[in-house]
Amino acid sequence: MAKKRITNKQLSLKLKEFELYLKDKYKLQFEEKERDWEKYERKYMQKVRKAIKQFDPIIEDSTKNIIIHRERGRRPELTIKQKLTLLLTKQLMQKSNRLMANMLLLFSLLTNINVSYKTVERLYSDEEIDMALYNLHIFLLNKKNVRNVKGSSDATGYALTIKKNYESYAKKLKDKAKVEGKKKDFVFAFKVLDLSTGMYVCYGTSKKSEKDAYRKALKMLLKIGEDIDLSIDDMRIDRYYSNPSDVKELSEFIGRIYIIPKKGAKLGHGDAWLETMRSFVENTMNHLKEYYLRNNSESGFAQDKKLTGWKVWQKRDDRIDTAIFTKALWHNLFSLYL
Repeated sequence: MAKKRITNKQLSLKLKEFELYLKDKYKLQFEEKERDWEKYERKYMQKVRKAIKQFDPIIEDSTKNIIIHRERGRRPELTIKQKLTLLLTKQLMQKSNRLMANMLLLFSLLTNINVSYKTVERLYSDEEIDMALYNLHIFLLNKKNVRNVKGSSDATGYALTIKKNYESYAKKLKDKAKVEGKKKDFVFAFKVLDLSTGMYVCYGTSKKSEKDAYRKALKMLLKIGEDIDLSIDDMRIDRYYSNPSDVKELSEFIGRIYIIPKKGAKLGHGDAWLETMRSFVENTMNHLKEYYLRNNSESGFAQDKKLTGWKVWQKRDDRIDTAIFTKALWHNLFSLYL
């Protein structure tokens, strides 16, 4: 049976309804009940304990098949497993490199790692670490059997200075463009979350803009899809990206896309855009229910920052990217025990 034709007038009316009352109606119908925070914290700490208990075996399994071919010369003082252990431990403890190096002295007998703060900092731009982090990421996705992704995407910012917190600053400005102008204060991180497993599938970072971080995340998503035969069944994208060109690009490798159109949106931009607008116009409440599952991404960011901090200590772009990758990996480590 042929699908009913929708018009620009229907789309315009639906957008007006959304702005006037559908958002509030949605909240009454589908909004999550108030969370029992005491129970939530107790359950969350159980996950943390389980993840830390399995930390060493997982690092061992994810690095044991990595073989490094080196030219003649001085051998590195740390094995690839020790490097990865040190970097992830440092990130979890939310310490500066110098403090972390000093703290290592206290438990060097347990870890057999005794290095300077400069060695800690160099890990963030170590090619072997880049490979080990990606290998660990793939290992965790496979362990959780992430294959047909029900995607939720969002971006946040991490402070590059202790003077400003991203969320409070962004809320104060109420304008992403103004936040993006503060390149020295924040780095943007865009992440895609699999709602079925709670795992981050990919990420991208940028000091330039959220859109740049988004582009890098999509590039990583395509690579991972090739490496482990992963597919994206559907995706929820922020209104910031609800443009026909973005929907067309995403539709090439994503099944269904849930967005809220921008004011003044029109039809006539291809089949992918038409089907997305049809879902919004003809099945509005279910479309909104799916779209607002993006709240899980916001909750994930809040949880991550509570665990691994809202600040990035590194200054170089490549080292900032590594720091944020370790935050995503800790999230996935804990998500193994959902």
